[in-house]
Amino acid sequence: MDPATPPIMDDEDITRLLRGTRRVAMLGASPNPERAAHRVGRYLHEHGIEVVPINPRHRGQELFGGRVRGALSELRDAVDVVDVFRRSEDVPAHVDEVLAMDPRPRAVWLQLGIRNEEAARRLRAAGIQVVQDRCIKIEHRRRIADVEPA
Repeated sequence: MDPATPPIMDDEDITRLLRGTRRVAMLGASPNPERAAHRVGRYLHEHGIEVVPINPRHRGQELFGGRVRGALSELRDAVDVVDVFRRSEDVPAHVDEVLAMDPRPRAVWLQLGIRNEEAARRLRAAGIQVVQDRCIKIEHRRRIADVEPA
């Protein structure tokens, strides 16, 4: 492996990532409170993380305290994490979008049930950390919210 390529993330890496996360672009965000892509965004927003919702079907709507963007390319400011709510087979189509971001995010987080090794390999080769098949809400609650004093 190239020394510049981030390794597979372990629990300590994920905790460090979450502690340093202040702004998340949520790819596939939903205004429907019944969907995980809404509940997770609301949770992060309620815990002081700025959530930038991305969904072309809802472009221009207000969600999580901000305006929904239609694509990652519409972002002008840096995000720490791109949180992905898309089917596993759809993830590779978004890798080029992530790689075109300037600045690039520190990490791409594939939500629970989402895995794509090809996409993960390409992102890691570009120096971007990748978390697969984990829920950022569950991990944040377990690692950050439940351990930090209120």
